[in-house]
Amino acid sequence: MVAGLVLGYALGAIPFGLLLTRLSGGGDIRTIGSGNIGATNVLRTGRKGMAALTLILDMLKGFCAVWLTTYYLPGGEILAAAGAIFGHLYPVWLGFKGGKGSATYGGILFGLFLPGGLIYASVWVGALAFSRISSVAGLAAALCAPIAAAILGHYDLVAMLTACTLIVFWKHRSNIGRLIDGTEPRIGASKS
Repeated sequence: MVAGLVLGYALGAIPFGLLLTRLSGGGDIRTIGSGNIGATNVLRTGRKGMAALTLILDMLKGFCAVWLTTYYLPGGEILAAAGAIFGHLYPVWLGFKGGKGSATYGGILFGLFLPGGLIYASVWVGALAFSRISSVAGLAAALCAPIAAAILGHYDLVAMLTACTLIVFWKHRSNIGRLIDGTEPRIGASKS
């Protein structure tokens, strides 16, 4: 249903990182660090609480897009999930320059099928603990999402999740370049 796509996009496009940073007196997050509106860049402001809240809210908007569609627009859940990711990555309010999708991706997985969300979160936390590099955690978790769907028998989700993974990798292409060069910053280190 197109309504699910629109609802997902509208929720996904809420730029929580930008809004929270401004409301807390941190200015425009797009002028800090990587210029990204996500939790990792909010963390670069030194406001750990705001970064954690950004992470939670970015996950919740993905979850809520799927959850609301399940109850009010049944049958549109996959489109709502895709809309939420696309809205976060390309929000109309910010000239289509949004985040990189890792938290919102986790949120849609929790909404679509709980085991997928748990696998995503586990891979993300494990990769972050091992590497201390946010992009490694997000990319590893994104890579596991369509694989988990296929293994757990959610074949109807595999194509959409594969597309989401590909676009998340595309949005991380500068991070991938820095990972190859060995210059990607670790959590807690200043961005070079």
